[in-house]
Amino acid sequence: MSRSLVRRLAGSEFSPLTGAWLSVLAAAALSLVGIYAIDVGSADEPERGFVTMSGVVLRQMIFLGIGIACAMVVAVPHFRLVRLAAWPLMAVVLALLVFLLLPFVPASIVTPRNGARAWINFGPVDFQPAELAKIAYVLVMADYLRLRENHRTALGLIAPAAISFIPVALIMLQPDLGTALLFAPVAFAMLIAAGAKLKHLSIVVLVAALAAPAAFPLLKPHQKARIVGLIQMVQDPLAGADAINYQAWTAQRLAGAGGVWGLSGGKSRALVRYNKLPERHNDMIFAVVMNRFGLVGGAVVLGLYVLWFAGAYLTAALCRDAFGRLIVIGFAGFILAQTLVNVGMTIGMLPIIGITLPFLSYGGSSMLTVWVMTGAVLGVGLRQSKRFARPSFEFGEQPYDPAQITTAHRAATAGGHNSGRTGGRGGLLG
Repeated sequence: MSRSLVRRLAGSEFSPLTGAWLSVLAAAALSLVGIYAIDVGSADEPERGFVTMSGVVLRQMIFLGIGIACAMVVAVPHFRLVRLAAWPLMAVVLALLVFLLLPFVPASIVTPRNGARAWINFGPVDFQPAELAKIAYVLVMADYLRLRENHRTALGLIAPAAISFIPVALIMLQPDLGTALLFAPVAFAMLIAAGAKLKHLSIVVLVAALAAPAAFPLLKPHQKARIVGLIQMVQDPLAGADAINYQAWTAQRLAGAGGVWGLSGGKSRALVRYNKLPERHNDMIFAVVMNRFGLVGGAVVLGLYVLWFAGAYLTAALCRDAFGRLIVIGFAGFILAQTLVNVGMTIGMLPIIGITLPFLSYGGSSMLTVWVMTGAVLGVGLRQSKRFARPSFEFGEQPYDPAQITTAHRAATAGGHNSGRTGGRGGLLG
């Protein structure tokens, strides 16, 4: 490969000094903690070595290797090249989400789990298109918002809402309410970063809150039961401990049993095994971490997530490219929302809705997704653009004028061909 081709692929702004390495370091540490916690949670024999290289542990290590490789593939090309794949990727994702819902697809290909048609069977591994939908959604939203200002009006929020509605509706039809709910905070984070007005978003939140009770009858029976169970547990910690709240109650008990410093490896394996915590290597992995490493270990894990977000925040703050900044914020929003929901449902503050803990929970689709997000953050961080006269999404006080924006954008594009700089309102990439 010639030097010019490598330079064109990686970009002329390449620099290895970036805060995004904090996110990579945190992701690696969390993934290793997750492998050990999965081994503790999946133990058939309490007395055994540090980590057994078999079963789900071995598969998780393979998933980790594939995830890191994919992160490198995403980080190498300039993120402006990644933008070209946004809409084609979304088209593929929507086709896969529709495929999951087709009633004539045999169960050997789309195997329902817990009543949800969310996975495509590829033999030794299963693939969850909803995870890929997170990546496609962020890329498409960032591409849509990067040159526009109409989202600063109330009517201008209709297009972002439509972009969000289609994948969310298909995911809810599986049904996978937990994953679908993650898209809302991500959309709000990206809109706020793109300059949307808080008063308009506040109205949306208020309307959604008022309409939420009306949506309760539309939920599936097990989803209603989870919400009712949480209310019962708030009123009485032992309510439903042997029924609907068994998983939540057992998770809290195991997490509390770890105390401040945690239990020995053998004792922790025995407790997790004989208490029969459902999904202990998946959704409830944080309870296993706290049982083994205690409150201190749980705090360290949360600190690693803070380190990941610190790297992403520094990357977004220093990025002057509209698309680059938005994809970092979008991916950080997904991981933040997913972490808060998973930890919240593990300690009994939220109903259990089937959300994995990023980097720690078992699962190939989840591991691949979070590492691709980390690779994208690194890719943006490695290229700190200096082409702009002022930061992205710096809007003036004058009201939005579509004709003026179009004229300014055309002038900026023409000027960019001649001088290599992109002007235009807001300093956005042309």
